[in-house]
Amino acid sequence: MFVDFFIKRPVFASVCTLIILLLGAISIPTLPIAQYPQISPPQVNVTANYTGASAEVVENTVTTVLEREINGVPGQRYISSSSSNSGSSSITVTFDPDRNQDIAAVDVQNRVSVAEAQLPDVVQQTGVTVTKRSSSLLLAFGLYPENNEYDTIFLSNYADLYLVDALKRVEGVGDVNIFGERRYSMRLWLNPNQLASRNLTVRDVTEALQEQNLQVGAGRLGQQPAPEGQRYQLDVRAQSRLEDASQFENIILKTGADGTLVRLKDVGRAELGAENYDSFLRFRGKDAVGLGIYQLPGSNALDVANGVKAEMQRLSERFPPGIKYEVSIDSTLFVQASLTEVIITLLIAIALVVLIIFVFLQDWRTTIIPSITIPVALIGTFAFIKAFGFSINSLTLFGLTLATGMVVDDAIVVVEDISRRIQEDGMEPRQAASVAMQELFGAVIATSLVLMAVFVPVAFFPGTTGALYRQFALTIAFSIAISTFLALTITPSLSGLLLRQRQRTGGWLGWIFDRINGFLNWLRRGYQRILNQIVKIKYIILALFVASLGLTAWLFLSVPTAFLPEEDQGYFITLIQGPPGVSLNYTSDVMKKVETEILKFPEVRGTFAVGGFGFSGNTANSGVVFTSLKPWDERTEKGQSAQAIIDKLRKSLSGIPEARILPNNPPAIPGLGSTGGFQFQLQDQGNVGLESLVQAANQLIGQANQRPGLQSVYTTFTANTPQVLVEVDRNRAKALQVSVEDVFGTLQSLLGSQYVNDFTLEERSYRVYVQAEAQFRSNPDDIRQLYVRSEQDKMIPLSTLVKITPTTGAQTINRYNLFRSIEITGSAAPGSSSGEAIQTMQQLAEETLPPNLGYEWSGISAEELQSGGQAPIIFALGLVFVFLVLAAQYENYIDPLIILLAVPLAILGALSAQSLRGLPNDVYCQIGLVMLIGLASKNAILIVEFANQLREQGYSITKAALEASQERLRPILMTAISTLLGIAPLLFATGAGAGSRQSLGTAVFGGMLIATFLTLFVVPVLYIVIETLGDRFLKKDRDRSKGSKKSKANSQEKTPVENRR
Repeated sequence: MFVDFFIKRPVFASVCTLIILLLGAISIPTLPIAQYPQISPPQVNVTANYTGASAEVVENTVTTVLEREINGVPGQRYISSSSSNSGSSSITVTFDPDRNQDIAAVDVQNRVSVAEAQLPDVVQQTGVTVTKRSSSLLLAFGLYPENNEYDTIFLSNYADLYLVDALKRVEGVGDVNIFGERRYSMRLWLNPNQLASRNLTVRDVTEALQEQNLQVGAGRLGQQPAPEGQRYQLDVRAQSRLEDASQFENIILKTGADGTLVRLKDVGRAELGAENYDSFLRFRGKDAVGLGIYQLPGSNALDVANGVKAEMQRLSERFPPGIKYEVSIDSTLFVQASLTEVIITLLIAIALVVLIIFVFLQDWRTTIIPSITIPVALIGTFAFIKAFGFSINSLTLFGLTLATGMVVDDAIVVVEDISRRIQEDGMEPRQAASVAMQELFGAVIATSLVLMAVFVPVAFFPGTTGALYRQFALTIAFSIAISTFLALTITPSLSGLLLRQRQRTGGWLGWIFDRINGFLNWLRRGYQRILNQIVKIKYIILALFVASLGLTAWLFLSVPTAFLPEEDQGYFITLIQGPPGVSLNYTSDVMKKVETEILKFPEVRGTFAVGGFGFSGNTANSGVVFTSLKPWDERTEKGQSAQAIIDKLRKSLSGIPEARILPNNPPAIPGLGSTGGFQFQLQDQGNVGLESLVQAANQLIGQANQRPGLQSVYTTFTANTPQVLVEVDRNRAKALQVSVEDVFGTLQSLLGSQYVNDFTLEERSYRVYVQAEAQFRSNPDDIRQLYVRSEQDKMIPLSTLVKITPTTGAQTINRYNLFRSIEITGSAAPGSSSGEAIQTMQQLAEETLPPNLGYEWSGISAEELQSGGQAPIIFALGLVFVFLVLAAQYENYIDPLIILLAVPLAILGALSAQSLRGLPNDVYCQIGLVMLIGLASKNAILIVEFANQLREQGYSITKAALEASQERLRPILMTAISTLLGIAPLLFATGAGAGSRQSLGTAVFGGMLIATFLTLFVVPVLYIVIETLGDRFLKKDRDRSKGSKKSKANSQEKTPVENRR
């Protein structure tokens, strides 16, 4: 027999065990560490810039052109875009989670290349950028002057020149962004009045620039073919490209008839400034720039963060005097704290499991043998984690924590049975091991196959939900596979070597053991009496079981659903939106007030404020403040969690009426949305126009905020931003011989700026922009003071050619799946779940939206809906696989049915526990439900397996069920209590990641507790009823029935223990 080989060769068994342990230990240091596996779907971002264009012009001429060409790229899940009044166009293509991001980026780039020819010339000149979007912001640094001795232009370009490239070289860094960037640019600020007085236009300036600032290759002297006797060769370097502001100011624009020269400095000035001034950053109230570090997928988050911090420390040694830096956002703090909490939970679980083994087995020898299984199985699992390309993350560690109580189950059953045979039957240890394994081998294999059958098929489910389940499920499957191997090899081998006839334990410990044994004996006798009575009313029990199925179904429908729990991630996000049409200066003043209010909270570590930035588009009236909190161990009191601080902050910020201010948690999974809560995309599917779309959105938001289950429902979209409509009188322009192109070109260049060409500074190329001085573009009347030149060489003021009308329009136009859209964001009110919030919004949409408008969900809400649809499939798939494995094991379909009928009892317990604690049925709860299929089946297997063995010895169905239940009471209780104690620390989790641990622990603990208690009474009844029906109607196992009749008298009088004696 397989097991006898290892019993006879204990050294071989120990070598196998040590190899498993060694492989796992070697794998641990090489595994990446992250909060989650790679869950968020890959994204590719396409950006273009049409300087000076309005949002509508950008949408029509750039965004839609690119969108239509990109749409339908292989693996695309959805496409979204924003077009803003700053001239920027941004398109984000989101792909299926299993799509390779590198290949996706290449596919998008190829489609963009096809569309580029259709874009405006100025957009083609500045280029269209395709980048792989990294959704995982690892770190953010604030770079600031200690005493305001440097401006943000210097700080930004110092970071660009000396920090960004060095940080990108750190292993594991995917990208580095500069927040509040002020990239160098040569700004040529023009005075329109001076231009007009000299009969010049902005086109004359740009043409002079193109003529006098250019890069040329001047060739060589003496280059071949050369004359005979040529003895040297010299490179010719021509200083054709200008380098500083004084050189640009001396550009010649015009030569007068008398030879006088008109230079740029006569009509304006040149300044080394910034490419754009549309955003700013403040760190802890000081003007600064920020450095955002993005992690490369698959890298070790903690190692990357430590490497970046070490590199920043090295680079800071060469900082100019007065420049300082600090870490403002560190997502690894949450990862590290969360993983530390899980590891502590794991260690507590191990200690509790070992303690319960000792309490039940009451002997150090029998305790050591199954206890060895725990570290070997758990550490050995890391070898499989490495082989399958997984990481050390919350889900794999959850799997190991829950596996702690499971990996010893088989070893406990084996050791307990071997020990009983030694004590009660007087067998030699090796003989007892061999006999026990002959009886238990099938049960051990069956229970392990059942548990693995639950998890293995689930692990191959596609999408984000599959990614969440996969690493958790396979981690448990790996640990079970190892523990099964150990239970069949090293456990009987060590039992044959170490176990002896046990002497009675004396002293205080013996007294405790006597009390425990007395209690267990009393419990067994009581269980026997109750079970005998229950069998007599088995049809009443059957009716109650059917009723429990109905209760389970009702709970499944009534317990609110969610995707992932809101976690305290150590920081939160505050969105600021000023009134339409306000300037960036206005937004800056409001944000200063917000920062002041936030910094009043003692739990706050610092703020990182970005003005002119918004998640739905960058506009002058928007801003975001990232607030980092102190470590979790410094925020242990009630009311110090991130959510509690947000709730208090909402009240204090209500005193700032100048803007709408909304503090929110970050998304549960980086990359799935911009903030926590839901993302509802209201779409113009019938081309009704922005006005009707905004009206519908406002009506929907108004009704949503009146619903008790919703809170903070809002949108940042506005369509009433003050604008100026300029209409050219084309007939008048023709009569005055003015080119309409010159009119629009003048507006674009002087009001919006025009990129002309480049210059070189510190070995890098920067752009040259032409624009009017600020005082000539500050109000609508300034437009009338601009001039164009007619074909008759006369200067014509625009006041004679254009009509200026105040109007309103959208500052940013968003699109979702090619339809204009408005994103509505909100969250569930306290006491409600995200699933209920989504359901409420769907109901409101169906009631209020006209037929030409539709909606879709994006971000984490879309994933939640998809997850909710997949959960029943995953659960059913687990049940089917378990049923098939059991059917193959028992060679019939009756026993698997009996075993799986224990599963609804576990689901009843899990959902009852979630409901009592006010927790939703989220992904972690659903993972627990899948796990309970195996756990509940395992206890039923122990009873059914032994009952079948007794029937083969001639017992009746009823007697076999009763004896099997009583005989397996002790191992069932032992394994159940060890599993429950392994899970118990999750119930009381605190600190980082507590929400997910509590949800998973509550579901599994409640399900296991109820399933264990009810299985001991319901399964024997189900066995008696179903087996009786099977024998009666299906003629199942006729030979066994005949054998039963022959030995019925003996089997009814003697128990299995008495028979062995």
